[in-house]
Amino acid sequence: MESTERKILVVLPHPDDECFGLSGTLSKHIREGGYVTYACLTLGEMGRNMGVPPFANRVTLPRIRKEELELSCRTIGIQDLRLLGFHDKTIEFEDKELLDGKILELLQTLRPSLVYTFYPGFSVHPDHDACGAAVIRAVERLPEADRPVVHCMAFSRDHEQYIGKPDVAVDVKPFLKQKIASIQAHRSQFQVPELQGNKKQPTKEVEERFGTERFWTYRF
Repeated sequence: MESTERKILVVLPHPDDECFGLSGTLSKHIREGGYVTYACLTLGEMGRNMGVPPFANRVTLPRIRKEELELSCRTIGIQDLRLLGFHDKTIEFEDKELLDGKILELLQTLRPSLVYTFYPGFSVHPDHDACGAAVIRAVERLPEADRPVVHCMAFSRDHEQYIGKPDVAVDVKPFLKQKIASIQAHRSQFQVPELQGNKKQPTKEVEERFGTERFWTYRF
């Protein structure tokens, strides 16, 4: 996929939501001249992973996850990180007018041509689904001619049975260095054995597992 996108908005609920499914694609957009704003709804403060061995606790986790997100964004090259201040694990219960309004404000201010989020109903975690649903509601409030394209991530069991196969596949093998660094930035949350160490070149196994990112274009 050759990118022609210049203004890209990413809306995801947690620090680390960007790393596995989207970081390579964002690095590619940025390499090709894109400007990425990443709006992260929460600090993931209710997460139960504290590192191995543990180096975080319930008090320090929000700060640590914020720092990990900032490092991840730097490794990807993201130019604009916005922290929207919602509460982890409660997105589905947030005031919809407030949540949708914050996202709509970003859409109207930034006027992105492409938005990335989770596919509502097919993204496993309630916060993922609620975030995706809020993005779709906000985009629907724009005049049809002003709506950006929305690319969604999905990975629930049997999701292809309901939404079909992804219509966008991005070869991110040239951006595995950035993607691996993004994953490793979230060290309180993930320890991926095949990514440990300082290998100069990704192995074939790593390329096969992490080298393609897939998206569904949301049909309004």
